Amino acid sequence: MIVNRAYKVEIKPNNVQKTFLNKSIGIARLAYNWGLNLCIERYEQCKKYLGSIGLHKELCSIKKNRFPFMYEVSKLAPQNALKDLDVAFKNFFKRKDVGFPKFKSKKNDKQTFRIDGANIKVNNNSIKLPNISSIRLKEHNYIPFGEVKYMNATISKEIDRYYVSVIVREEVDIYDKPVEEVIGIDVGIKELATCSNGEVYHNPKFTKKYENKLKREQKKLSRKKKGSQNRNKAKIKVAKVHRKIRNSRVDNLHKTTSSITKIKCRMIVLEDLNTKGMMKNHCLSKAVADSSFYEFRRQLEYKTKFYGGSTYLIDRWFPSSKTCSCCGTIKEDLTLSDRIYKCDCGFEMDRDLNASINIQNYYTVSSTGIKAFGENVRLGSDLIAPSSLVELGSKHETQLC
Repeated sequence: MIVNRAYKVEIKPNNVQKTFLNKSIGIARLAYNWGLNLCIERYEQCKKYLGSIGLHKELCSIKKNRFPFMYEVSKLAPQNALKDLDVAFKNFFKRKDVGFPKFKSKKNDKQTFRIDGANIKVNNNSIKLPNISSIRLKEHNYIPFGEVKYMNATISKEIDRYYVSVIVREEVDIYDKPVEEVIGIDVGIKELATCSNGEVYHNPKFTKKYENKLKREQKKLSRKKKGSQNRNKAKIKVAKVHRKIRNSRVDNLHKTTSSITKIKCRMIVLEDLNTKGMMKNHCLSKAVADSSFYEFRRQLEYKTKFYGGSTYLIDRWFPSSKTCSCCGTIKEDLTLSDRIYKCDCGFEMDRDLNASINIQNYYTVSSTGIKAFGENVRLGSDLIAPSSLVELGSKHETQLC
């Protein structure tokens, strides 16, 4: 299977290189904001959208007189910024719920610019970008080098650290013989994932873990005078706490999903949770956001393919928690505080484990992998008919990150 895999590693630029990277980030942001402003003006005047090619032509015509400092960095930084703007507009035209493109601010904790893959060179301990000397990599021999194809490289600055994320096109081997057939997974707030085979993965709740520390730093920030250097230092401390929470959460998700997929199951069944609706509950919104249900599902979807499996989503309205996995009776009066499922038939089981078994039992899978109930199911995020067959191990492209 051919995949585009992202390798992200911290880089260690010297002071001269930091100045160049900061300038490239600023020019990419300037090009994006300039293009967005021009698109708004042109649409108000003649109801016409320029597109990335039209924006690039307009920029080239005025760059020499209006933005001569753009020649100090690689031309790819503003070019790719305009391409990103074009993608943002296309997403807005297709789906209004994604929102109209917004202007980028230099106050954001994360700033980026992107370089095409043909213009970068990587070895075991450094990376070479256009118009700048080789930059040291913090982790050696992590990014593949030699006879490999690089798609692009994104350089990002997060508070006081610099990172490079290189997209590499490569072919990976797929395990053709999964060990288990079907595993149902119930995701939740108390336990991040409860599998039908009895495995339980705890939810560390990192936001709650670092909540007191975050409050202290935010309180210190609120006392600083606006515009002062002490306020800027306090803002950096708050941002570092947020970074710690984010990195801890992502690390735990990767460890959990890797542990689940290494079981080598042919089919992993999940609920299609309405996360947006769950976020409207002010009592649960913080815990739901901290659990990152969608990111958990996204990682499972692409990692499962490495082991010859697939990920299916069942109907979000299926009462997995209220249904008895022994007799099939639905207990309508079940509440969130009921952690043990007790049925009138005498069956008792942990609530989450019972739900995961129901999710597994929702599918009666034949040897061909077709759902016997006859309803539509979803493979990944695409709705398919039950008569469709999933060909595992076929050669196709997918994006991994």
